[in-house]
Amino acid sequence: MAIYRFSAKLISRSSGRSSVAAAAYRSAENILDNRQGLEHDYSNRGGVLHTEILLPENAPEWMSDRSQLWNSVEEIEKRKDAQLSREVVLSLPHELTDESRRDLVAAFVQEHFVDRGMVADIALHAPGASGDDRNHHAHVMLTTRTVTEEGFGGKDRSWNDKALLEQWRKGWSYHANWVLEREGVAARVDHRSLEDRHTEQVELKEAALERGDTKAAREHEIEALEFDREPLPHIGFKAWAMERRGIQTAIGASMREAKER
Repeated sequence: MAIYRFSAKLISRSSGRSSVAAAAYRSAENILDNRQGLEHDYSNRGGVLHTEILLPENAPEWMSDRSQLWNSVEEIEKRKDAQLSREVVLSLPHELTDESRRDLVAAFVQEHFVDRGMVADIALHAPGASGDDRNHHAHVMLTTRTVTEEGFGGKDRSWNDKALLEQWRKGWSYHANWVLEREGVAARVDHRSLEDRHTEQVELKEAALERGDTKAAREHEIEALEFDREPLPHIGFKAWAMERRGIQTAIGASMREAKER
């Protein structure tokens, strides 16, 4: 079944991160970081199925060049703790084709980020050679400053609003389910928490019992039981790599314990 995942985090200089290095790795390209004088060469990296940069209407054309884009971000950000980029990671339905997944991501990113004024650098990744072969996913790097015809403007703090994050999470669910339905796939995703989905099924069960529909009540009860569990912890790529090599990690142990419970 399709899996819902929408995670957003900031790439910050205070944690030793570079937006140029991040973009080079996610796109499997060789990009020189002009600020640090470092070459980030990931051109031999496999598994990158598609990359593209989407620009707001008023953005200068040079921003469609990945090296110029992120080197300009590094140049304009002077603070040691500068927020260089926001990265969104999306799980993509494995039931879809590569083309459908590409169109799905582009449509969502255009509506929720680019139309709002952000430049979006998209990279679609295939599942790894080992591990879950359904793990199709996308990395979307987003600029944190407004864009003018001349280049970057000031920071738009409204993009950090928690209510906006929830809107993005809901929007991804809507876009993914629309494409799944269009492609004739029965699977659906849901951005809500397990607790909220459990509560909904309990309420639907009670409503079914009130109207005397015991069959529907039983179906909602089964659904409620499925959601009556704790969420599995998220495991980062470093921990996954260690687990695949047979090295058990603390977060891996937490996941196994949660699955057993």
